[in-house]
Amino acid sequence: MYAARANLKPLVVAGHEAGGQLSLTTLVENFPGFPEGIQGPELIENMKLQAQNFGAEYLHGAVIDTDFSTRPLRLNIEGEWMETRTVIVASGASARWLGLESEQKLIGHGVSSCATCDGFFYKGKRIMVIGGGDSAMEEANFLTRFGRDVTLVHRREEFRASKIMLDRARHNPKIKFLPSTVVEHVFDVSQSLVTGVRLRNLKTGEEWEQDVDGFFVAIGHIPNTKVFKGQIETDADGYILSKGGARTNIPGVFHAGDVQDRSYRQAVTAAGAGCMAAIEAERYLEAEGH
Repeated sequence: MYAARANLKPLVVAGHEAGGQLSLTTLVENFPGFPEGIQGPELIENMKLQAQNFGAEYLHGAVIDTDFSTRPLRLNIEGEWMETRTVIVASGASARWLGLESEQKLIGHGVSSCATCDGFFYKGKRIMVIGGGDSAMEEANFLTRFGRDVTLVHRREEFRASKIMLDRARHNPKIKFLPSTVVEHVFDVSQSLVTGVRLRNLKTGEEWEQDVDGFFVAIGHIPNTKVFKGQIETDADGYILSKGGARTNIPGVFHAGDVQDRSYRQAVTAAGAGCMAAIEAERYLEAEGH
């Protein structure tokens, strides 16, 4: 939107998951300007139409390779190389899921990867959090503000979380721990609603079912930076290392959103980061005399 209004002729390569994690969300209540909230896919479509209205072009397909060692910068989109003066990497991060078929079918219908986004919908409800790291403890603690109880399920006996985060969760009377336990199935796909889970204790082999209304998976995110490997500097987990503002280590290449942000991961912060990246790109091109 910002790049188009600045007459930079932006081309948006939509990728295989156009709209990213917002496309997996149902009601979005925390994006400014929508008093009653808005459906995730509708918000994405509105943004797309607004950008197109100012001249942004959209290209279906995904970037499969890049060459940032030359000028102009080169991108391979579905086998065809294209050249550009600037690149804004806004490829996001994909939530890690358990991989259960029932879980996948209920994403956005009781299955979530974002407590900040969806916790509000589970006031007085039974909530389950999957994970054993800091993010799982943080999500579980946060969700006790809304749920009547929170069950934290982890496949190992020991937790990866830092001592301070683990202690905080253990001292919360609303949180119940189920270590050495895995989820076998999420109910109920036929109702398009989470109603419960089937669990299995890895030590005893015992299986049982438990009623649940909200199912939060907190086992991390994978930043979508594979095609930039060896070129854009990232941390050990693959998140882009910022060189100030929206800049990367490569002149003319900028970052926006969850591909760099491992702390906030909200639609509104990603939108703000997109604005920053577009302004940086405009200033870069001006300095280059374009």
